[in-house]
Amino acid sequence: MSAASSSEAAWSTRLESVSPPDDLPRRPDDPRLGEVVEFWRGEPPALRPGRPVLIGFPQDEGVRRNGGRVGAAEAPREIRRWLYRLVPWDCQTDADLATLNLLDLGNVRIEGSLEETQAVLGEVVGAVLASSAVPIVLGGGHETAYGHYLGYVSADLPVGIVNVDAHLDVRPLIDDKGHSGSPFRQAMEHPTHPLPGERYACLGVQPHTVSREHLTYLRARKSVVRVGTFLKPYLRREQKRLATLGCRVYVSVDADVAHQAYVPAVSAPNPDGVRGAHVFDCARLAGASPFVSSLDLVEINPRFDRDGQSARWAALVVWNFLTGLAQRGER
Repeated sequence: MSAASSSEAAWSTRLESVSPPDDLPRRPDDPRLGEVVEFWRGEPPALRPGRPVLIGFPQDEGVRRNGGRVGAAEAPREIRRWLYRLVPWDCQTDADLATLNLLDLGNVRIEGSLEETQAVLGEVVGAVLASSAVPIVLGGGHETAYGHYLGYVSADLPVGIVNVDAHLDVRPLIDDKGHSGSPFRQAMEHPTHPLPGERYACLGVQPHTVSREHLTYLRARKSVVRVGTFLKPYLRREQKRLATLGCRVYVSVDADVAHQAYVPAVSAPNPDGVRGAHVFDCARLAGASPFVSSLDLVEINPRFDRDGQSARWAALVVWNFLTGLAQRGER
């Protein structure tokens, strides 16, 4: 067995496969995304350039450590439930999502400490990136992001991060442990592959969430911080800026960037966020960009949802990213 095969066998044993939702509608005249997805069943995954690969990270220990509302560990299941009920075609652009051959690798098995599960997520994401496929990670709390970043470390790929978030998420560690509020500080202070500060941008920040110390930390590192609800033009600008620095672009969407009227079920509800549809626009823009190499969506908390409103919103974020991805070859 080759070293690559051994490595693949190691990380694939830490995954748990998933199945299509039991309540998936099946009508020959109205196919759904869940009918055209390949669900991993333990065989060597077919990773190839441009193929979107869904990975669940049902972990919210970082939210607990950060004093937030736990429950985000249940999000990957609920997001998939609504995502796979959506149609695999966009009537506005004629984008056919079936042509993407979406692969669902299932979930990272949550065993051991938060740090151990983040390391496993990094191995999985790294393997997907090394094949030039496109990881789409469903958290989980925002501690997901540090595991996602470890994937770039594992694949030895330079990266810039655009965090679409009401918060900066550069809090110090608590008792020398990371949490949902610290992932991007951890990335910048990684012992061997620190993320350069200029390669971090946070868009959608709300003034009432920003600590003077945290903003000073980022300004000292020449990071980009955009306060307010004006997202799409800044995302386009940051994607291009980061690409000129010679790195790939990883987009992280924290659901609490959206106003709680649109997305009530999050770990930290936001009474003054962006309109829910503005995040759809950003997701589609990111999917269509040749500079964007991965996405994660974090902080949905199904325990506080109402009629699946927030999980449905999250499913549409992913659907819009996929729709953009399906258009890359047409641009």
